[in-house]
Amino acid sequence: MKIRIIGGGPAGLCLAALMKRDDPAHDIVIHDRGPRGATWGFGVVFSDRALEFLRADDEAMYQLLAPHMETWPDLTIVHKDTRIPIAGNGFAAIGRLQLLSLLCAYAEDLGVRVEFDSTIESLSDEKLGGADLIVGANGAASFLRDQHESRFGTSRDWRSNKFIWYGSSRVFDSLSLTFRETEHGVFCAHHYRYSPSRSTFLVEVEEATWKRAGFERMSPEGAIAHCERVFAQDLDGHPILSNNSQWRSFPAIWNERWSFDNVVLVGDALRTAHFSIGSGTRLAMEDAIALAKALREKGGVPEALARFQELRLPPMKKIWDAANVSARWYERMGENMKLDPVGFAYSYMTRTGRVDHAEVRRRDPGLAEAYERLHPGAHAA
Repeated sequence: MKIRIIGGGPAGLCLAALMKRDDPAHDIVIHDRGPRGATWGFGVVFSDRALEFLRADDEAMYQLLAPHMETWPDLTIVHKDTRIPIAGNGFAAIGRLQLLSLLCAYAEDLGVRVEFDSTIESLSDEKLGGADLIVGANGAASFLRDQHESRFGTSRDWRSNKFIWYGSSRVFDSLSLTFRETEHGVFCAHHYRYSPSRSTFLVEVEEATWKRAGFERMSPEGAIAHCERVFAQDLDGHPILSNNSQWRSFPAIWNERWSFDNVVLVGDALRTAHFSIGSGTRLAMEDAIALAKALREKGGVPEALARFQELRLPPMKKIWDAANVSARWYERMGENMKLDPVGFAYSYMTRTGRVDHAEVRRRDPGLAEAYERLHPGAHAA
């Protein structure tokens, strides 16, 4: 099969490797518009059991990536100056560039050709000529999806909060969510280590806070300095680092139809899941696993693409719905900050509706008991 993949992110690289492993005769080329060895952002985080979802489908890929993951068992909520560690919430993280470099080397070792600095702007590009399968793995700003929105049934909901993806040399013990009140409103930092010497430090604010703080008119250097002041005690003298970091709004993207003809979407091109649930990269890789499985099961491309959506839709839709509910919780963080620290942490844990009181009690009995003492009768038995 002649497969052309647009985009060299986790979904595209994972799919290429799985397909080439299954049949070395496949002619697979990935076209990535960026240069080799460069990417935006800092670390990416995996929730729950980290990379365990990979083991059943590609043990070798799992063994390649697992030693490079930073892991920790707990989540920490900081409500003003009160720290609340919450047990039973394991996470793992890795630098985005390191993840892509490892996946790229793995795919290339299998015989996949990865073409960097290779820009494709339409399906008529000669680089795609004669392909049996064209995969749009080119992210949330996918031109392929945007040029064919009516065929995919695309919807896009721009969420109101503003966020910026920074890093820091401060190394944090766990994934932490730090909420600081300022004269302009509440600032939230999502921060976690992704290597022994670096952490992601993503800052999120409500739109009104962003405007009151003057970020609209502020230079990139000014924005960093402002955020360093807000989170001075959390950074402990360490700087905030930028990597093409820009203020953005999050687009909740969905497609009713995932493919047409021999063209299919995967990863963020297919749907975006808000970063607050730590599942975006995992979802992208699981898309690749499901698509490779469908192509193995079915002889023809149209049948395989229909099977891909059938297999993947139910589990993916549950996570997507939860991510959208989670995003709305952050859009009310100023109001939520009026809660006491325990009530605030409990509200965070139960924000999507997927975790009830019994599950809070299972994960962290101490938090459940503290909430029961402070809020008798406010929870299910």
